[in-house]
Amino acid sequence: MSAPVEVHHVLNGPIGGSPLVLSASLGTTHAMWEPQLEALAPEHRLIRYDYRGHGASPVPPGDYSIADLGADALALLDRLEIPVTAWCGISLGGMVGLWLAINAPERIERLVVICSSAYAPPPSRWLDRAATVRAAGTVAAVADAVLERWFTDEFEESNPAAVARAGTMLRATPAEGYAGCCAVLAALDLRDGLRLVSAPTLIVSAAQDTALPPEHGRAIAAAVPGARFELIAHAAHLANIEQADAVNRLILEHLLHAGATSHA
Repeated sequence: MSAPVEVHHVLNGPIGGSPLVLSASLGTTHAMWEPQLEALAPEHRLIRYDYRGHGASPVPPGDYSIADLGADALALLDRLEIPVTAWCGISLGGMVGLWLAINAPERIERLVVICSSAYAPPPSRWLDRAATVRAAGTVAAVADAVLERWFTDEFEESNPAAVARAGTMLRATPAEGYAGCCAVLAALDLRDGLRLVSAPTLIVSAAQDTALPPEHGRAIAAAVPGARFELIAHAAHLANIEQADAVNRLILEHLLHAGATSHA
């Protein structure tokens, strides 16, 4: 594990609000959570941040690990003097949240994991993507293929501005940072630790997510004690954008109280 990076972050909501970290997907920045701000900010102190290698954060060379990303997050919480927080992560952000809930359980009060996985083989899927991006020197080399998995065709047709914003974020991601985080996914295997998660946990998957299909979420929910599983209809990988109202409702419900286990 490398030394923690001082990641770029943005705060929203009342200073005295209950802290909630919003952790983004591979190839995006803190800005991907804008559809959640109106719903979540009134009651919560929102901490949004950019991973190492993304957005306005530093770009260390080489491959990263899930422990690196977890250490960056813990260092951010320490700088902000937040001893305990709720955590909501989508895709890579959900993986970081699971790692924290396993390895630093005293820091995570509640956990929401959206369109994510504890194990996403084969490694070649991610290593080949990293090699393509590094060879081209730009994430644009894979952007079109990635965007096809982020949203359904219906959403792309009816919300071209939102899709364009996501594409701009993706293409602006530094090639080395994107490739470094691809290595996180290639090596990821949190399955043995899921039984150790003690925070009340909500797992959300999207019915049309081809990047990390619902079986990934169901597997996490089956392994995490007491976890609740919810399936969002009419959404692909970035469900927090495509079905913001439904996702916001589930997040708020979970932060207020842990619901009964669902098998949707």
